Amino acid sequence: MRIGLLTEGGYPYVGGEGGLWCDRLVRGLDRHEFDVYAFSSGEAQEDAGWVPLPPQVGRVRTAPLWTAEDDGVVYGRRARRRFSEHYGELAAALCAATDPTAPGPGPTTPDPEPATPEADRFATALRGLAELARDEGGLVAALRSETAVRALERACRAPGALRTAREARVPDLLAVAAHLERALRPLSLDWYEEDGLGAVDLCHAAAGGVTALPGLLAHHFFGVPLLVTEYGVRLRTHYLTRPDASPAVRSLLAAFHGRLAAETYRRAAFITPGNTHARRWQERCGADRAKIRTVYPGMDAAPFAEAGESPESADPHTLVWVGRVEPAKDLVSLLHAFAEIRKKEPKTRLRIIGGPADPEGAAYLGHCEALAAQLFPDEADGPHSVGANPVSFERIGGPELPTPADAYASGAVTVLSSVVEGFPAGLVEAMLCGRATVSTDVGAVVEAVGGTGLVVPPRNPRALAEACVSLLRDPERRVRLGAAARARALELFTVDQNISAFHGIYLEIVARTPVRRPLLDGTGDPLPFATPAEAHVPGHWTDPAPRAVPTWAMDTPVPATETAR
Repeated sequence: MRIGLLTEGGYPYVGGEGGLWCDRLVRGLDRHEFDVYAFSSGEAQEDAGWVPLPPQVGRVRTAPLWTAEDDGVVYGRRARRRFSEHYGELAAALCAATDPTAPGPGPTTPDPEPATPEADRFATALRGLAELARDEGGLVAALRSETAVRALERACRAPGALRTAREARVPDLLAVAAHLERALRPLSLDWYEEDGLGAVDLCHAAAGGVTALPGLLAHHFFGVPLLVTEYGVRLRTHYLTRPDASPAVRSLLAAFHGRLAAETYRRAAFITPGNTHARRWQERCGADRAKIRTVYPGMDAAPFAEAGESPESADPHTLVWVGRVEPAKDLVSLLHAFAEIRKKEPKTRLRIIGGPADPEGAAYLGHCEALAAQLFPDEADGPHSVGANPVSFERIGGPELPTPADAYASGAVTVLSSVVEGFPAGLVEAMLCGRATVSTDVGAVVEAVGGTGLVVPPRNPRALAEACVSLLRDPERRVRLGAAARARALELFTVDQNISAFHGIYLEIVARTPVRRPLLDGTGDPLPFATPAEAHVPGHWTDPAPRAVPTWAMDTPVPATETAR
């Protein structure tokens, strides 16, 4: 079958989240053909180029969400009226005094209606804007116009609008209008043609939110089924960002992304969260439970096999933390916990392995280094010897730690101290290495670890210290937990299980989807049952080589329908 893979800020670009997962998926499902429709996250990402693409990638079409040039489209009077009407309806749906994340219908409804009139209002307005963009050639100039801001203002001042919306001032309206212009840029693309997304059998969005918007439009224009995979729920990210924005801005943007998520879940054939934590968010936004299939991220176990099969190589007095340095990882609590650990186990060493990804992370790393120097002044055996801090800050790629597997293998216990976490991929890597783990109870940590590691409350240095000390003092328990962790990771979190799950979901979706484009014979008449759904199932009947014709049928004229088939 032909898959339209929708990505944002990742595959097929060299850098970006989700790129590795998508690459493994495309390479693993080599019996299918993939068309990649990708949004880039910045100029630097575009300049870095693409990863090498396998032959099953038929085409790649890209578009930037970080910038948009004026399309030069000038609307006539009728088009301006249509835009004002549809944009005003969309703004009114955002200002309505209802919860956009209200739970939807139960799992028994096969094709649920919108949970509220505002949800249907939002969906109708979104489709109207998409049809206008298709008819007129784009929406960029219209979304940036004064008409859009005035329509948003009218919605905020209308009777029955949310109190926070009524309090919006001119800077708030401009900020919300600018965000909506960026989020609705996919509506102006030329992807929605018969030879574009209309030609695929299935749209697979590698994330929710704006990434899935082209899939919604393909479903609207051509009836293409949509599959949405979320390893991190975009709606949750929007709730946690913009802490400095005014209440009006936060309320309106939360309403937009909540409505978009609800409409995406309603139209999707299936939704595949990466863990139960993400699944709860989706259900809260109205996702039908009957559509949800949890598919864990696939990890390549091969690089960690050597470490996993030799647990005795670990230093019994070393704790290891591996990850991206940022405030959400709460290394401050880890350092305070390590101070308590050193009081009970003076020989213990802590290796913090990783680096920052942005200026905020770099500043946080500097703060943690200063705190470590304050908590653990250099220790020396005598007045003429050089001391060594028991805490080290290191990077993967050097002579001591050339690979992530070497980083995890260097310690007896791997520690995770985060206060915010989605699916803990680094923790799964430690499990593949056969290492015992101590983690904070955030995100999908408990789901990933199961009963193979110790879990403590976040922001609790004392509990973190006690758990680490208990494992440092019990080597047999460490080995036992490490072995159980490796067995669990190999069973649940490998690339093979991930690819197998999506292969089955693809076939199930196509089997449920009727043929959308009838095949025609030489006279232009439709050929009934020319391409049945089961023709997409891999097998000898899909091979290009013709099958032998029985001798008794050699002289029999073949009907036109059979010839086309």
